[in-house]
Amino acid sequence: MPSLLQVENLSRSYGEKVLFQDISFVINQYQKVALIARNGAGKSTLLNIIAGLEPSDGGSVKFINDASIGYLKQDPELNEFNTVFDEVYESSNEIHRTIRDYEKAILGHDKKEIQIAIERMDAVDGWEYETRVKQILSELKIADLEQKIKELSGGQRKRIALAKTLITEPAFLILDEPTNHLDIDMIEWLEDYLTRSRITLFMITHDRYFLDRVCGEILELDNAAIFRYKGNYSYFVEKQAERKENQSKEIEKARNLLRKEQEWMIRMPKARTTKSKARIDSYYDLKSIAGSKVREEKINMDVGTGRMGKKILEMRQVSFSWGEMPILKDFFYTFKRNEKIGFVGNNGSGKSTFLEIITGQLRPSGGRIEKGETITYGYYRQEGITFNPDSRVIDVVRDIAEVVTLSNGDSVSVAAFLNYFLFPYPMHYQLISKLSGGERRRLYLVTVLMQNPNFLILDEPTNDLDIFTLAILEEYLAFFKGCVIIVTHDRYFLDEIVDHLFVFKGDAVIKDFPGNYSQFSAYRKRKEMEESRLIQASQPKKEKPRNFPAGPTKLSFKEKKELETLETEISQLEKEKAEIVNALSSGVLSPEELSAKSERFAILLKEIGMKSDRWLELSEK
Repeated sequence: MPSLLQVENLSRSYGEKVLFQDISFVINQYQKVALIARNGAGKSTLLNIIAGLEPSDGGSVKFINDASIGYLKQDPELNEFNTVFDEVYESSNEIHRTIRDYEKAILGHDKKEIQIAIERMDAVDGWEYETRVKQILSELKIADLEQKIKELSGGQRKRIALAKTLITEPAFLILDEPTNHLDIDMIEWLEDYLTRSRITLFMITHDRYFLDRVCGEILELDNAAIFRYKGNYSYFVEKQAERKENQSKEIEKARNLLRKEQEWMIRMPKARTTKSKARIDSYYDLKSIAGSKVREEKINMDVGTGRMGKKILEMRQVSFSWGEMPILKDFFYTFKRNEKIGFVGNNGSGKSTFLEIITGQLRPSGGRIEKGETITYGYYRQEGITFNPDSRVIDVVRDIAEVVTLSNGDSVSVAAFLNYFLFPYPMHYQLISKLSGGERRRLYLVTVLMQNPNFLILDEPTNDLDIFTLAILEEYLAFFKGCVIIVTHDRYFLDEIVDHLFVFKGDAVIKDFPGNYSQFSAYRKRKEMEESRLIQASQPKKEKPRNFPAGPTKLSFKEKKELETLETEISQLEKEKAEIVNALSSGVLSPEELSAKSERFAILLKEIGMKSDRWLELSEK
């Protein structure tokens, strides 16, 4: 495959912090590549430079043949005063403009404009494209096209920005955390869409199942350098461990050799021969390698929890509604010691509201909630908290405690606890204002966990956290001796942690499923297949056509009958199409009729095209 992107000797620093230095890589056409790194390592900065939104300190970025670029930023910038419609269909592409004008005419019920738009859609062959656009909007649950951008939540804005990026069908697609703020059904749809699409993709994601199933190659940004892995996430985990191990051996070897070279440097004669200069250069190279650090010291962080009595949390006939929308209705549940529950369901189905109710932030309209006297919540909220930008990392945690108590009664310093959660000691005196968004989320997580809760509530903890932090959090939760509730769209995280699921179906329906997400997904698919078979079985069986000996024609009897049927169907569809064109031009239709006729017209064109293609195929026989 020809290369589409060439990055050569690219460098970028912020003050003394080097993000990457002299990195080079190539992405070929139709490759799907993921970028992995710790929060704050420069992932988003690299994408911004590639997209031409930020300068580099040196090196070059080159797209071959002026490939079109689509870029979904982690925090999209949309026009606050646009409607959703204007934002989604904002494009200079002729087909996009034509579809936008057609949809605008439909929304405005303008008969004259609809007729003009239909003719233009015919001219640019835009009907199939318009169907794809509507599918994307439908799958991402973007329905109200008249709503103003300024009225939307952060999650809604991210979905609109994603739809806008996908609709343009660029040659090179760049996605920065595309699964954030998507529910699981949307993620699985996007996963399938990207897997099937013949596009070139470069993306950042912390969703390991998504990464595993979409990308066939991984770039790791580590210690300002790029490392390439030609495989999926599972392959990356294996090979990265090997690389770290080999690097550790090289560093140890360099340190042993450095001791000998230091003795030579001390007694080195003053005469500087060419040979001695080369050895001096080699000494400094060796010193650089020996000073490298592969991984932080591994410490056991089996953190203690507060004592938990017999009563934990009981919900008895609890009800709650937002206006006309019910969230809970006569809900009953008794939480048990050490259970780990995952919450899954579409956005808006009531997951976060449920958490606000059990923590006392919202009062139920009916029923009662009884919390055990020994229960201490640790609540990681989806919206996070705001830190003083002039505070230092170590000051934030020391305001809570100086030490963290372990389960065996021992304690570790908060500095060691920070180190465990990927804040190395040199970062402890860094200003909060210098941290990346992901690093701030990780610091917020540390402040929640270090307070020794025995009932931990994590509302979307995987948003904005890197893969390495998630692995540490999973390890922490595996040893956590208390109750855990997790609301997340990260299927891998759910599979690793939870014992069972609360499935929020909407309309106050919550089902308790005994298993993790993969087991639930398999169960749901089996149920859908069973329901499909039952529907098919309930349909009246069609009589099979009798087989006749083959005649001189190349068409089988079945194909001959199909050809005759197609001729009749195409004729009827063409007749209906002509009737709709006349109706649209008549000027007597109501706005509702006008909209319905226009939508039917688009469907007719697609059906006529499909049936005509099949008719031609059979006719050529």
